Amino acid sequence: MSKRSLTILVVEDNVVNQFLLRKILERNGHTVCVALNGKEAVDANKNNDYDLILMDLMMPVMSGFDATVEIRQTIKKNVPIVAVTSNVLDGEKERCFSIGMNGFLSKPVSNDQLETEFAKVGLKF
Repeated sequence: MSKRSLTILVVEDNVVNQFLLRKILERNGHTVCVALNGKEAVDANKNNDYDLILMDLMMPVMSGFDATVEIRQTIKKNVPIVAVTSNVLDGEKERCFSIGMNGFLSKPVSNDQLETEFAKVGLKF
């Protein structure tokens, strides 16, 4: 895995979490796009190719769960999608994988967590 700049879609309704993820990712040389909810993420994926999507699960308009299903079934994109959530409930991780997500992060997200999840989906942090 060689290091290259990735284009990453951060799907997050909380501006503080957007800011923190953007700072970490940009500091590591990546380009960050932001969607405020699942519907914006679905729309963005119709016209853009991302190397990775970091998807919050609980958002207004459309949840990360619904957006992932839409991206996988309707748009038919195989981009790695990693769940990012503060609500780690029993069965939630399994649900994420069952709908086509490739990874799972709990907030607050650290550099080490991101590096581990990137490696799991074959990307260099």
